[in-house]
Amino acid sequence: MSDSTSNLSAFFLSASNAARRIGRYVEEGSIIRVISHIDADGIAAASIIGKALRRSDAEFRISNVKQIDNLLIDELKREGTSPIIFCDMGSGNLELLKAAFDDINVIVLDHHQPVGEGFSNLHQVNPHLNGFDGAREICASGVCYLTAKDLDDSNIDLSAIAVVGSLGDSQDRFEKRSLGGLNKSIVKDAIDSGFVRVEENELMLYGRETRPVHKALAYTTNPYIPGLSGEEDKCLAFVTNIGLDIKKGDRWIAVNDLSTEQKQTLFSELAKYMASKKLGTAVMNLVGTVYTLVYEDRGKPLRDGREHASLLNACGRMNKTGLGVAIGLGNRDAILTEALEAFARYKKTLSDYMEWISTNPRSIETHENIFVINGTGVIDERMISTVSSIVTSSGLIGEPKPIVAMTEAEGGKIKVSGRLPDELKGKVNLGLIFREATEKIGGVGGGHDVAAGAEFPKENEAEFVKLVDESVGRMLSTQKTDN
Repeated sequence: MSDSTSNLSAFFLSASNAARRIGRYVEEGSIIRVISHIDADGIAAASIIGKALRRSDAEFRISNVKQIDNLLIDELKREGTSPIIFCDMGSGNLELLKAAFDDINVIVLDHHQPVGEGFSNLHQVNPHLNGFDGAREICASGVCYLTAKDLDDSNIDLSAIAVVGSLGDSQDRFEKRSLGGLNKSIVKDAIDSGFVRVEENELMLYGRETRPVHKALAYTTNPYIPGLSGEEDKCLAFVTNIGLDIKKGDRWIAVNDLSTEQKQTLFSELAKYMASKKLGTAVMNLVGTVYTLVYEDRGKPLRDGREHASLLNACGRMNKTGLGVAIGLGNRDAILTEALEAFARYKKTLSDYMEWISTNPRSIETHENIFVINGTGVIDERMISTVSSIVTSSGLIGEPKPIVAMTEAEGGKIKVSGRLPDELKGKVNLGLIFREATEKIGGVGGGHDVAAGAEFPKENEAEFVKLVDESVGRMLSTQKTDN
C-alpha cells in the first residue's frame, strides 16, 4: 500500500471513528454541544453536524463563535455539557482544551494546522494529521460531511452544503477554479446523488442566475474591479457602452441568459478594462468552474454555490450566524428574507471598505517583506479576513508579498488576518509565523500556511508587525539558500 493510500485510509478511518463516538453519545441520550466558527465554512460545518444530529433524534445545541478563548471555556465549563464537538476550530487550541476538559469527551473536526498534543478523551479529525493540506484539499465542512456520512448513509445530501463550505473557504484553487484534493470525493458524492451540477469555463459574475447583468457585475468583489464593483450605475453604463443588449422587452436578463458570444464579449471587454487598471492577471478569476445546487429554486441566491457561500459568510460577518445555520438546516421563507437583508448590508459595507483601500494610498503600508493594511477606525473586525482575501486575490498590490490586514477589536486588542499570494505558496507559513509572533507578545495566533489570523493587545501592534516582517524575510532567505 502506497503512503498516499495509507494516509487516505487513515483519514477516512478517523472520520469513521468520530461518527461511531457521536452515534454512541446519541444512544446514551447525551446533550451534545456543538461549537463552530462564524465564517461560511464554520456555519456550513455546524449545519451539517446539526442536521445529522437532528436526523438521529439527538439533543444538541449549536453556537458559532469567533474564537476559542478563556471566556468561552468558562462558559462551557459552567454548562457542564458533555460531549462537545468543535467544528472549524480546536486544532490550534489543543493545550487549552486539554487543561479545561480533561474530564469531558471532546471531538474536534477541523482543518487548521494542529498545535499541541492531544489527550485521552479527545478525538480529532484533521487532514494535516494524515498528510493532507487543510488549506486547499478539504475544509471543516468537508470533514464534518465525511463524519456525518459515516454516521448514516442518508446524509449524502449534506455533500452539497460541504461544497458550499469549501467554496466559502476559498478552496477552489485548482485548475479552472475548481475544488480538488479530498474535496473531489465530496463533489463526486454531490454529483452522483443528484444534488450538485458542475460546469467548467463559465463566467462567474456574482448573482449569475439571480441579478441583472449590470447588478451582477456591481456585486462582484472577487476580484475587486475598481470603478465597477459596488457601482451599479457605472456597471450599467459599461455593459451598455460595449453594445450588450441586457433586456428582453421590459425585463432585465441575468448573466446566465446571455449567449456564449455575449459572455465572450463581456469577458473580453472586462479584460481590457482591468488591464487598463494594471489588474490584467486578476481577470482570470472571473472564469472557472461553477457549482449549482440543483435542488434550490431557480433564480434564487442559494442555487449558485459561491453565492450561497457568500450569503452564509455575510450572516457570520453581520452577527447573524443563527440565520446561516438555520438556512443550512433547511429553513427558508422569512429566515432567507432576513439573511438577504444582512447580505445587502454586508456587500455595501465590503464595497465601501474596498473603495477606501483602492483610493487611499495610506491604507496600505509597505514593509520590507509584507504589506500591512491598517483598518483601525474603518474596518470592522468581523470583516477583516474577507478584506484581506479580496485584496490578495484581486491583484490590487502587484508585488508578491504577504498581506497583513489589521483593525481594532473589542477589549483594546488588535485583530489580524493574513493572506499569502500564490507565488509564495510553500515558501512562507503564515500560520506558524503568526503563532510564534503572538506567543512573544501575549496574544493568540495561527491558522493555515496561506491564511492565518491573530489577536493581541493593541500596545504590541508595532512589535507584531516587526516580528512578522522579520520572520517572512527569514523564511524567504532560507528558501533562496536551499535552492
